[in-house]
Amino acid sequence: MSRSRIRAHTLPHARHDGATYGTRYEAEFAALAASHRGRPTTDIVPLLRRAADRALLGFAPADLQEQAQAISSGAPCRLRITLP
Repeated sequence: MSRSRIRAHTLPHARHDGATYGTRYEAEFAALAASHRGRPTTDIVPLLRRAADRALLGFAPADLQEQAQAISSGAPCRLRITLP
């Protein structure tokens, strides 16, 4: 399970319907999980970074690496967001 720290004002971007902020990170993560299982994490991290940037989320590199590892291995990953 990935636990990420983001700023409080960015929380709505994680699950927003996309009308204002573009794509939802949750939806992009699910799509990557379905299409990139077994691929190297080095291929997945940049895609996660782009998705996070579009959703205005500030995930740390270690968070993205952990998420990419879960996608690559097919392990379940539940994103848990904690606010500083």
